[in-house]
Amino acid sequence: MPVSRATSGVDRRLFLTSLLGAAAGAVGLSGCAQSSAATGGEAAPTAPLAAQVPAGTSLKIASFQGQQELQLKLAHLPDLPFKVSSWLNIGAGPDVINAFRAKSLDLANNAGIPPIQAHYQGFDAKIVAINITRRPNYVFATKPGSDIRTVDDFRGKKLAFSQGQAQGVVLLRALKKAGLKYDDVKLVPLTSNQFLTALQSGQVDIAPLGNTQSPAYLKQYGSKGARVITTDVVDLLSLLWAPASVLNDRAKAAAVAAFIPQWAQGLVWSYENPDAWNEEFFVKTQNLTSDQAKSITALANKPLFPPSWDEAVKWEQETADLLAEGGFVKRFDVASLFDHRFEGIAAKSVAAEYRR
Repeated sequence: MPVSRATSGVDRRLFLTSLLGAAAGAVGLSGCAQSSAATGGEAAPTAPLAAQVPAGTSLKIASFQGQQELQLKLAHLPDLPFKVSSWLNIGAGPDVINAFRAKSLDLANNAGIPPIQAHYQGFDAKIVAINITRRPNYVFATKPGSDIRTVDDFRGKKLAFSQGQAQGVVLLRALKKAGLKYDDVKLVPLTSNQFLTALQSGQVDIAPLGNTQSPAYLKQYGSKGARVITTDVVDLLSLLWAPASVLNDRAKAAAVAAFIPQWAQGLVWSYENPDAWNEEFFVKTQNLTSDQAKSITALANKPLFPPSWDEAVKWEQETADLLAEGGFVKRFDVASLFDHRFEGIAAKSVAAEYRR
């Protein structure tokens, strides 16, 4: 679609370039010219998954703030049939894409938007597992001293926006639901790890914060007039994804398939054992109080692993189309993002109440 100008006076194309530069990091956009997509893409993984993981196989897995590794440990799950050569403290979508490009990461847990962003940057990666999110994971935090109280008040305000992360699509969906156009607000290109500093300094008026972040923010700045605005906007997908090059490796693909049940079972364990999870993760590793931890887990989503990915594909297409409407990405068929060899593995590994 035609590229329009934002109300800040910054050309949308320059805006996109700055965002992509932040996402691409040290790799640089020049790498996209040599990427798999630019050269025709990785061959679609089609080989049947191996029944067993070959000896000597290893994976490098993301474990942001140590959550994934800790869940598996606390749930007392069986030993994985492969070696985890490293658990990387990586969570933000742009950082994951950079690590995928550098071949320092094989498997990561993100929301639905990073795979779309990776495709737009020309990097070939596939979704291998889906966890459906039914309740909001994000709130909109105001800077200290702000008079903003509803999404309608966002008009003309500076909003922290990361087009490559879940926070970005939640913001766009909230604007659309409120009837606000992109040019009614000023989108400030940042990554999520910059949001808190941007709020504190007044660089932005609003930033989407995760439910796990907002209690600490309000504790520090609530007395100074900061607040959070809740909505019913959800980011439907929490997923595992991996580079196509990893999934084209028969041994690594088998290891990914073996990891998916433990990923699902670890999430179920933390949901069913909130007191233990609060103490071991939020209190001991995140330095939150017990009350703060309880306020977070009270908002936790029940893990739901769909046997069919039809709803997930539809949602992902709606998200990609929403980004395309704003000129942030080009339109494409998101079906290419899903590796259906792994469909149903997570669902089969959990009790019936978690399959949906």
